[in-house]
Amino acid sequence: MAQFQYRAVTPEGEQRSGALEAGDQSLAVQQLQRLGLIPISVEEGGATGVQNMLQLKLTLGGSSHRQVQQFTQDLATLMRAGVSLDRALEIMRRVAGDRESQSLLGRIQEGVRKGQSLSAVLKEQGGDFSRFYISMVHAAEMSGSLGDGLTDLAFYMERSRELREKTLSALLYPLILLTVAGLSLLIILTYVVPQFQQLFEDMGRALPLSTRIVIGIAEFIRDLGPWVLLLLILGALWFRHRLKDPAVRLRRDAWLLRLPLAGSLMQRLDTARFSRSLGTLVRGGVPLLTALQIARDTLTNQMMAQGADTAAASLKEGRRLAEPLQATGVFPTLALQMIQVGEETGQLDDMLLKVADVYDREVSNAVQRMLTILEPVLIVGLGLMIAGIILSILVAIMSINDLPI
Repeated sequence: MAQFQYRAVTPEGEQRSGALEAGDQSLAVQQLQRLGLIPISVEEGGATGVQNMLQLKLTLGGSSHRQVQQFTQDLATLMRAGVSLDRALEIMRRVAGDRESQSLLGRIQEGVRKGQSLSAVLKEQGGDFSRFYISMVHAAEMSGSLGDGLTDLAFYMERSRELREKTLSALLYPLILLTVAGLSLLIILTYVVPQFQQLFEDMGRALPLSTRIVIGIAEFIRDLGPWVLLLLILGALWFRHRLKDPAVRLRRDAWLLRLPLAGSLMQRLDTARFSRSLGTLVRGGVPLLTALQIARDTLTNQMMAQGADTAAASLKEGRRLAEPLQATGVFPTLALQMIQVGEETGQLDDMLLKVADVYDREVSNAVQRMLTILEPVLIVGLGLMIAGIILSILVAIMSINDLPI
């Protein structure tokens, strides 16, 4: 028998927490339900304090991706436990951790009590909830299984967040390493090297080539470095402004897809995101054409988004999904083959989610392989550059011994 830490609420909305023993998590949930409690969080005894915190205590004010995801999970949990939508929102509002969250939940509850659908109320909240999110909720309402739809939506948001955070976390160390390397070289060239420059000028003879190169770079950074930095910033701002032009951004994204390693990684990352979005929408009951138009917005690369637009136009003409996507030449062949099989077998939603799982793993493995190569290259490269600067200084100092006395 394992021990589980639980958080739950009574039908009146009062919070309960404690520990119980059960064979597994599902049995623990059933035990709480027999006691008349609505389980919110049931974690095995070794879970951390953060994991055991009451999940309903949100800060929805900023409406970040993580906060909206937690809102979805909590609402899905309550509704799947048999709590009505109005009652679930009331419980969530009572245990919300701040006034802003209570205000948002109160507005949603007020709209539901007026007879509006949940999707319509969420749409009125401005940009707090995305078009994709509202479409999934609307489809779940139409199918009559809002709790199941919210559960699928929460799972989608969790997988998307995991993929994004895993990718960013993997790239964090190389970014820190590059920053440290740049600062180290900057300090050496702007502070250390000039300390020796007067000594070299008093030698009255030609310096070794390597030393002259290092001193020249140091003088360039000292005299023109701020202006070069300013030009780079202005150039970046100008290019960012130019990217507002669809034609410029399309050319930029087409070039990115042709990059040797990064292009393939970005292609697979967008394919995973697009397939999971489309598969979740189709499984939720959203018509394929509408789902494709919504999932298209999850693509960050405009070449791939243009391919999705082409596929949408072909769907209107009665064609299948895989053929026009394949004609664009910007989606991976394996993904298109799996989508084609899904269309032929009538299991397009399942196959799209499998495509997303496949490319989630491929992105993770590709990032890991890149880091395996990149980290030692950066370390060795930094070491060689610093060693080269030091050796060039030492060569010049040692040459002082060659001067006639």
